[in-house]
Amino acid sequence: MNPDTDTATQYWRRNLQIIFSYLAVWFLVSFGCGIVFVDELNQFNLFGFKLGYWFANQGSIFVFSALTIAYAVRMSHLDNEFDVHE
Repeated sequence: MNPDTDTATQYWRRNLQIIFSYLAVWFLVSFGCGIVFVDELNQFNLFGFKLGYWFANQGSIFVFSALTIAYAVRMSHLDNEFDVHE
């Protein structure tokens, strides 16, 4: 196998691991906290709102924004590690 091809394969595999881990967090927050666990979360209050309601309306937006920033930072580190940065 060509060393360049092997490096590209490793880079892509690590990229997919990052993507799938962030998608799992996204799914857990949006589906889990907003739909499945809403009754359990509604026992707690955050900023005067029930926690399940807050996650379904505001919390998921904050988490998605944080995931976007975290992905950009993580990919920057990965690009530097594999020397494919701009």
